[in-house]
Amino acid sequence: MTVAPPENRSYSLLAAPGRISTELQPENEVYDMQAKTAPVRELVSAEEWQARVDLAACYRLTALFEWDDLIFTHISARVPGPDHHFLINPYGLMFDEITASSLVKVGLDGDKAMESPYSINPAGFTIHSAVHAAREDALCVMHLHTRHGIAISAKKHGLLPLSQQSLFCLASIAYHDYEGLALNDDEKPRLVTDLGDKNNLILRNHGLLTIGSNAAGAFLAMYNLERSCEIQLMAEAGGAELVHIPQPILDGITAQMKVVTKGMGADLVWPALLRKLDKIDPSYRD
Repeated sequence: MTVAPPENRSYSLLAAPGRISTELQPENEVYDMQAKTAPVRELVSAEEWQARVDLAACYRLTALFEWDDLIFTHISARVPGPDHHFLINPYGLMFDEITASSLVKVGLDGDKAMESPYSINPAGFTIHSAVHAAREDALCVMHLHTRHGIAISAKKHGLLPLSQQSLFCLASIAYHDYEGLALNDDEKPRLVTDLGDKNNLILRNHGLLTIGSNAAGAFLAMYNLERSCEIQLMAEAGGAELVHIPQPILDGITAQMKVVTKGMGADLVWPALLRKLDKIDPSYRD
């Protein structure tokens, strides 16, 4: 969101480039940094710019649906092309502040692949880099700490087939046990093994992760997973006996979903979501 710098000198948290910092920086310096990102569109391919716009939209939608966790959690997208470069959020910005230009391009090691006034949270990229490296089809990885998702992740039985939404998730779901903050590279092989070829991952006591062939796919998968968790918690709170959807129906859900989305998958709903964002604040496209 683009706003004019305040006249009074106020302060904001923002990490300096190349390191993690909790030092206070004047807010007008934050605006200066945002201004410096303006030429980014001129420096990247049309394909990368589109990936940036879609990823920025994904961040804004996450904030709109109130799935964000302050400045924490991440959504990453692979940059189109032969290089293993990825886009991720600048550490220190709220999700409703993120724009196409402010996204940081990094390699699998988390080092910047393009000049940026922003830094990233290296610890936050541990999970994402593991998934991107192991799965060529993981062009967008979305990891969130939603309230409903964490609550379900703490339940031993996990996600249950209680709603129509849950079937889309259960058709491709995996679990990964909690190992503490994602700081240790040693966890990567175990996470990748647990994920396997699934597109939905419940991180025990931690949160949710979805994979898509683009931002639209990862977002729709997260929408279904988060909504399924919410519905289950509401159903379990009633205390009555629950009716589980039979396995044969679950087995046929993938084919049925293709019919519902006219074979377009998430690309059917994505333009409508972008129109929704454009009505509210189109600055994610900057």
